[in-house]
Amino acid sequence: MGISDVTVDSLFDLEQTIAADLFKGQAYPWKVLPLIKDYIMALGSQLSFDEYELAGDNVWIAKSATVAPTATIQGPAIICKDAEIRHCAFIRGNAIVGEHCVVGNSTELKNVILFNYVQVPHYNYVGDSILGYRSHMGAGSITSNVKSDKTLVSIKCDGKNTQTGLKKVGAFLGDYVEVGCNSVLNPGTVIGRNSNVYPLSSVRGCIPANSIYKKASEVVNKK
Repeated sequence: MGISDVTVDSLFDLEQTIAADLFKGQAYPWKVLPLIKDYIMALGSQLSFDEYELAGDNVWIAKSATVAPTATIQGPAIICKDAEIRHCAFIRGNAIVGEHCVVGNSTELKNVILFNYVQVPHYNYVGDSILGYRSHMGAGSITSNVKSDKTLVSIKCDGKNTQTGLKKVGAFLGDYVEVGCNSVLNPGTVIGRNSNVYPLSSVRGCIPANSIYKKASEVVNKK
């Protein structure tokens, strides 16, 4: 899997996010991370008050969304139509939660874009990450977004490193990715469309589309 396989076009269906314009002109998804906050601020002010309400300091929530009274949402954030924010979810700002998404019990989000129909339903941490259409993170799976030595994150594909220039980079999940329970996606992980990650995995680098990640030495093509 080379760097050409981890482009925005390779990973995501841009028709499945309210943030499509943010990705235009950007070859790689990590280029979008520093732009999320300003994009939300600009887009939020343009949202229809027939469909959205301003529920706090730069927090726009669709009237059709369901938000538990115990959830905490800090701005800037946009919660799109028919999304479900469950008990004790913690959205720390710079977050776009797409249509029909589920943000579940004790899940924490920070500087993220969730495409439509994403599910992070149980005890997940998702930071500085982008999750594609209908991707799903199993219970307890998380994105690790800072290296232990605090150096800048690079994207490792096919033995080559591409520098992001960023200290905080989580994971980029293509459309329809399934991540097994209690897995850790290390900083700069990219998982191609339609791939599955076994439970209890520690994943780093780039995983090709249409693959099954069993362990670092065993990544097989789906049949």
